[in-house]
Amino acid sequence: MFVCSHLSRLLPCALSHWLLPLPWTALLACLGVLLDRIAGEPRHAHPLVGFGRVASHLERRMNRTDVEAAGSNRFGGTWHRFCGCVAWAVMVLPPTALALWLIAHLPFALACALHVLLLWFALGARSLHDHLTPIAQALAAGDLTLARRLTARIVSRDTTDADAAALARAAVESALENGNDAIFGALFWFALAGGPGALAFRLINTLDAMWGYRTPRLLAFGWAAARIDDLANWLPARLTAATYALCGDSRCALHCWQTQAPSWDSPNAGPVMAAGAGSLGVRLGGAARYHGRIESRPVLGSGAAPAATDIGRAQRLVRSALAVWLATLAVLGLVAALAPALTVLQHA
Repeated sequence: MFVCSHLSRLLPCALSHWLLPLPWTALLACLGVLLDRIAGEPRHAHPLVGFGRVASHLERRMNRTDVEAAGSNRFGGTWHRFCGCVAWAVMVLPPTALALWLIAHLPFALACALHVLLLWFALGARSLHDHLTPIAQALAAGDLTLARRLTARIVSRDTTDADAAALARAAVESALENGNDAIFGALFWFALAGGPGALAFRLINTLDAMWGYRTPRLLAFGWAAARIDDLANWLPARLTAATYALCGDSRCALHCWQTQAPSWDSPNAGPVMAAGAGSLGVRLGGAARYHGRIESRPVLGSGAAPAATDIGRAQRLVRSALAVWLATLAVLGLVAALAPALTVLQHA
């Protein structure tokens, strides 16, 4: 009886600290975006670096693909999928549960501060800008060597012999796709589940970036990471694509989304990049080298191949979309805050 009574008193408090009213969600989202813009990502001892090291170590330990392991494995890829599911749960669930527990037990003001910090951790708008701007500057200056080195930091494709057009295309694709992964997906899950939701999304997205490749080693083990990321990103990606369309050439963006996105390999990157490319009036996709082999990707968008100046245009499109998201949250929060007063006036 004592335990039940204690839980009945604790649960409403925990929910009020976690599932915030819409006005508070809008305010804290704006504060998180502002903190990311001012501070950017931590330059030293970034928590994701440690998370990545643990994930890499866990993958090496659990994803044994040597002859001995294969000989003792009766179920082939099924066993590796199971190990991937367990590894995913180990990496994502405890940090998310800890964030929920802290928010439930902290005073409301400190819980709000933690919400903001978790959103800041999940966002990457400033980091995206800091990585893309030097690439545009190097291309504008004709320094292909520097541009290749900078581009290799943000994409998984091989940039060793990439020309200026290929580097500009890679940077624009990264701006559009990471606009969803590093900004809008985190904001979407923050709006639904506060800081813990944004944290879980960032961890899910990171594991997909590490384990979600269709290589012989990761195809089975990374299956869970890739599929869960697809689910977590499904609605945010389409909202991102719609916002890209709203902020540019809407007719072309919607046409490219409808006709080109289904042919793209990723169910979420396709709509985002097709709508973004159509909105900007540039042509993305085409051949690119991944893991030592050339992949022929469908064409996305319409118009000429992107140039160095289009990297800045892609960044401005992402910033405009972010302004739309924050303005929408602010309006919804204001309406929710004024709703009780309007109800009283109606009954007066």
